[in-house]
Amino acid sequence: MFSIVIITKNEEEYLPGLLESIRRQTLAPREVIVADAGSEDRTREIARAFGCKIVEGGLPGPGRNRGAEATQGDVLLFLDADVQLEDPRFLEKAAAEMRERGLDFASCDVVPLSDRVVDRAFHTFYNHYCRFLEPLRAHAPGFCIFARKKFHERLGGFDESVVFCEDHDYAQRCRKIGRFGYLNSPKIHVSIRRFDRDGRLGIALKYALGELHIMTLGPVRHQGFRYHFGYEKKEKV
Repeated sequence: MFSIVIITKNEEEYLPGLLESIRRQTLAPREVIVADAGSEDRTREIARAFGCKIVEGGLPGPGRNRGAEATQGDVLLFLDADVQLEDPRFLEKAAAEMRERGLDFASCDVVPLSDRVVDRAFHTFYNHYCRFLEPLRAHAPGFCIFARKKFHERLGGFDESVVFCEDHDYAQRCRKIGRFGYLNSPKIHVSIRRFDRDGRLGIALKYALGELHIMTLGPVRHQGFRYHFGYEKKEKV
């Protein structure tokens, strides 16, 4: 059923943990596609060792599109390399709930891989914010988006001209052609490395301004937010 698409660039530290968590799933995915943006470390070697198919990637939007084009499953699951499916029944629960609710696109609540109160509070606020606004504006973190492939193709995939918050732009467009919702059973666990690299206040401010830009000026198609994709060894935590 599921074709998993993972975008990568220099992810030798985090990718093994994700792939191990996928391997432990009670519902095995049909395939795992790694869309790699020219990694200079062991990312591709690790992906091959886990039996993944590798395609040429790029920035998040284009990378996800290239990965989706190589899939054969009916439902796509877009992931980033620094997340983990900690619940072995994550895919099983997601499949059952999407089928039961008739969803064409979905995301789920986010849990940080951190015990710090501030990190838990930040992600809890994000989850409530997204669910509260869902009737008006859909949001979906790019590191965990479910999409029925035929609807993804009908949508035209991710808008490759959008360079920041392309995931929320995708989610908003999803609502225009299909049924979008937040899953209640599975939860995605994500690293806090971006918080540690850019600072919690800096991240909060950047995404608040990004949200304001989308609501008033439309999708972000410029480099004013200085989004950086990929992680060098000196940036790892």
